[in-house]
Amino acid sequence: MAGYSMQKEDILKRLNRIEGQVRGINRMIEEDRYCIEVLDQVAAVTRALQQVSIGLVHDHLSHCVVDAVAVGGDSATDKIEEATAAIARLVRS
Repeated sequence: MAGYSMQKEDILKRLNRIEGQVRGINRMIEEDRYCIEVLDQVAAVTRALQQVSIGLVHDHLSHCVVDAVAVGGDSATDKIEEATAAIARLVRS
């Protein structure tokens, strides 16, 4: 079971809202809107995606990693390494 399954509906709502924001940016480009207005919307979408990412990391740590640590052994080490790598990818993006 995925760590985010309890919040799946909320995550999907947020992603649908972000999808709408991206479509709005597309319309802004089609309408030749002012660059700064478009950049402001891109920044808003970026922040919204970051919030989704933070929530997913939290859920992964509090569910998947905690469960693996409780079991112990290689599973715990693997989950911690996996989480660390995912966080590193998010930080680089």
